[in-house]
Amino acid sequence: MKVISSKEILKNKLFTVTEERAVDPDGFEIHRSIVRHPGSAVMMPVDDKGRVLLVQQYRLPAQQKLWEIAAGRIDPGETALKAAKRELREETGYSAKKWVKLASFYPSPGYVGEKMNLFLALDLTEGKPELMEDERIETRWFSRKELGEMIRSGKIMDGKTMVGYFFWLDWLKHAARP
Repeated sequence: MKVISSKEILKNKLFTVTEERAVDPDGFEIHRSIVRHPGSAVMMPVDDKGRVLLVQQYRLPAQQKLWEIAAGRIDPGETALKAAKRELREETGYSAKKWVKLASFYPSPGYVGEKMNLFLALDLTEGKPELMEDERIETRWFSRKELGEMIRSGKIMDGKTMVGYFFWLDWLKHAARP
């Protein structure tokens, strides 16, 4: 596919919306509105008891509070790992001595160009959160069993948290760690 036109419709501090047209060598054409996003870092902090720290905040698009793993935008000049370290500290107050990249994925590639970079954060040290002025975040530790039950029962509806949970289980199986 070759992009033959791209027009910026909206730009704000988080993302840009474009109208794009692309064509393949056979002449097949696609026209889409696309949310262009610089990417995000997604952190799954796990303590030495095997519990996961989730954040809960009100999500305006979902019109409800959601439990989810912490995440944030990759700022200009940052790597995904640097953003993960910053966002973990800002949203939870924790820092981690060990980081393991589990995956990168596109949560909704039909119209959003955001790539999420998922990390395990291990060997944690507690600190004070540095929340943004528009954030009200509650944190709570959940066991592996609780997290699985919440996903299966629909109490966790956040896709990145589900992806993180299953990649973490796979990592535990293959890394032979508790």
